Amino acid sequence: MRRYDLLIFDFDGTLADSFPFFLEVFDTLADAHRFNRLDRARLDELRGCDLPQIMRHLGMPRWKLVPVAMHFRTLMAQSIGRIRLFDGVPDVLRAAAADGVLLAIVSSNSEHNVRAVLGDNARLFSHFECGASLFGKRRRLRRVVRGSGVPGERVLCVGDEVRDIDAAHAEGLDFGAVGWGYARPEALHARAPKLMFGSVAEMAAHLAMPVEH
Repeated sequence: MRRYDLLIFDFDGTLADSFPFFLEVFDTLADAHRFNRLDRARLDELRGCDLPQIMRHLGMPRWKLVPVAMHFRTLMAQSIGRIRLFDGVPDVLRAAAADGVLLAIVSSNSEHNVRAVLGDNARLFSHFECGASLFGKRRRLRRVVRGSGVPGERVLCVGDEVRDIDAAHAEGLDFGAVGWGYARPEALHARAPKLMFGSVAEMAAHLAMPVEH
């Protein structure tokens, strides 16, 4: 019986409740970068898709991902005061840090936005790998693990998207999938994460206990 000694969190949809803002600005992004607007009637269906499938639905070539992501970060920065952490998240972070667990963030969002939403909780994190490309999280995860000195088998990645699971599994890392973010729980479960969390309270209860391997 043992715990994880390093928790690597995704940010949007995992720690921060930013999905409503993403939906609000989506059409602005679509019009500015000339891809299809979001069909709200198919939103639940799309939440069950991986990123390449979503891009095909939107008619978005891969090369547009970088400018679209940068534009989204800028829009969020302009409205950063509206983005909040999910209820209970600060307590989870403080409890883990107080127990000696290292905390890190690997995110496609900017470090400025991440730190602004975290507020005082930012001091709890020892590693920030932000501004990752939407397909570039694997390299960032590897950098955090190497920098931490924690063996891979004692690391848990926590996120809300299929691509997060794929990146963690590619690095041989355990993954805890959260069911309150961007992707539908069924889509995450299909990727066989080590853990599934249905609520922040469930995540808090589990991470407070040793993990058996």
